[in-house]
Amino acid sequence: MTILYIALALVVAYLLGSIPTALWVGRRFFNLADIREHGSGNAGATNTFRVLGPKAGSAVLLVDALKGFVAAYFLPKLLVTYGAIAPEHELYFKLACGVLAVVGHIYPVFAQFRGGKGVATILGMMLGVAPATVGVCMGIFVVMLLLFRYVSLASMTAGVSFALLQLLPPFRPQQPFMVYVGFVLAALLIYTHRANIGRLRAGTESRVPLFGRK
Repeated sequence: MTILYIALALVVAYLLGSIPTALWVGRRFFNLADIREHGSGNAGATNTFRVLGPKAGSAVLLVDALKGFVAAYFLPKLLVTYGAIAPEHELYFKLACGVLAVVGHIYPVFAQFRGGKGVATILGMMLGVAPATVGVCMGIFVVMLLLFRYVSLASMTAGVSFALLQLLPPFRPQQPFMVYVGFVLAALLIYTHRANIGRLRAGTESRVPLFGRK
């Protein structure tokens, strides 16, 4: 029964991540057949902001972050509650469920395995694991976005900052392996933004309009 509960939690985590929020919001509220055929061709919050506007983009961002948070925070707690795992193993399952939600977001079974880049879902996942460090990274994201108006650059900078912050005493995790997890997640963000990096180098990356600036 223990293995069944664990397997079920892992499957649910992937299926949660696989919810194609941007795709469904576009179809349900904007009569848009496939948001991946517009803008950057991505099914994530940034492209939703670009194609459908700030209200839709904010809704997609919130839901995509919730997918990661619910998977990483609540599913392992349920496993502990039902005695499927020991409390001291909860962190490992937080990471496992969170990562599966991120994988589901990037490769969603409900959307032909073509999803988003995982930024919002990673954010939600890490809020469930290391909220203090993530809070600082969110501040870094906002500053970078205000300075340069590139969501991709702000996302990658925040992801790398998370990994580096864990090397500092105030943010050093009790479990050393979390440092490696941080760097793996940063590498994943850079990998999923490889096309954006090319556009940044070429000067063709789209900027986010702020305060009426184009």
